[in-house]
Amino acid sequence: MAAAQRQQQVAPGALNAFARFVLCGGGVGLASSFAVVALASWMPWVLANALVTAASTLVATVLHARFTFGAGRHVTLRQHAQSAGSAAAAYAVTCVAMCVLHQLVVAPSALVEQVVYLSASALAGVARFAVLRFVVFARHLSRTATPSPTVVPCSPMGRASQAAGSAVLCRTA
Repeated sequence: MAAAQRQQQVAPGALNAFARFVLCGGGVGLASSFAVVALASWMPWVLANALVTAASTLVATVLHARFTFGAGRHVTLRQHAQSAGSAAAAYAVTCVAMCVLHQLVVAPSALVEQVVYLSASALAGVARFAVLRFVVFARHLSRTATPSPTVVPCSPMGRASQAAGSAVLCRTA
């Protein structure tokens, strides 16, 4: 029973995982925006943004592994690489959206730019969530989604005594 409860805590449902993804990713994104501004006062903005993006992707991957998808404390190099790839793709989506906007509208207002950027970010974020859930941390989810049954001796009536919600197999003597 305790193992089943632990597994439920380890692998949250899709809606719960998405809420955690938004909170972790949003928190890292907000901290990153302040870090870029601070670093840009000492170095070129492009370099500051690259450093902060790399660092924030590493931090976000660890947070998503531990809290969003319940994959544990240790993130593999493969998971970091796949997460970085999905972050790079999300970055490309927002860049393309902004380039398309500036090709279509000569001088877009700040409001229009924000709407386009945030819409592209939201779309990329949903896609990134799907990639992380179903590709990067998929092995972990498939391993913990179904608890293994417990084998116990049968009662004289041929029934296993079981706790509610746990999988129990009856073994005859």
